[in-house]
Amino acid sequence: MTPYLARLLEISLNNATDWKRATVIPNYKGGDRSAVSNCRPISLTSVVCKQLEHIIAGYLWQVWDKNDWLYERQHGFRRGYSCESQVITVCQDIADSLDEGVGIDAIIIDFSKAFDLVPHDRMLTKLAASGVDSRVVVWIREFFVGRTQRVGVGGQLSKEVKVTSGVPQGSVLGPLLFLVHVSDIWRNIDSSIRLFADI
Repeated sequence: MTPYLARLLEISLNNATDWKRATVIPNYKGGDRSAVSNCRPISLTSVVCKQLEHIIAGYLWQVWDKNDWLYERQHGFRRGYSCESQVITVCQDIADSLDEGVGIDAIIIDFSKAFDLVPHDRMLTKLAASGVDSRVVVWIREFFVGRTQRVGVGGQLSKEVKVTSGVPQGSVLGPLLFLVHVSDIWRNIDSSIRLFADI
């Protein structure tokens, strides 16, 4: 399979524009159904492209695990980590502080539209600094260049528009590339910081 996958990868870099098209389907989260803010956008993309994304994702994890690159207190989108593991560690921090008689202040931050606002150039710079092969950085850059999306609701499709920032929700690489974007948010902060994707 390797030669065929390699050929598909080569084609994807050169002219696979269909792989860069997404149909965004609003996924209802709760609350008023008529409010757009109560929907999470999910990008439906090419199945073949997703297979290549899985290959790239496997490589990224391999490099990051070897380099111990991801922040150890990042619990989002990682194998062996979850909402529950984050809650357990935060509860343990609070219990330890109470046992020691030390006060604790907590600031909880949730970035609105976080996936949609990732600047591509900055994220690619951080990705290159993570120890990833430059050819993979080029592939991921091409993954973003020329992307378009349209919205599908009730069988109707909107006009396609260019995507100039953000990582596609519903893609394989989207969550990993978001982790790249927030990977250094903890630096130069004296307080204990825990991340679940963002903060």
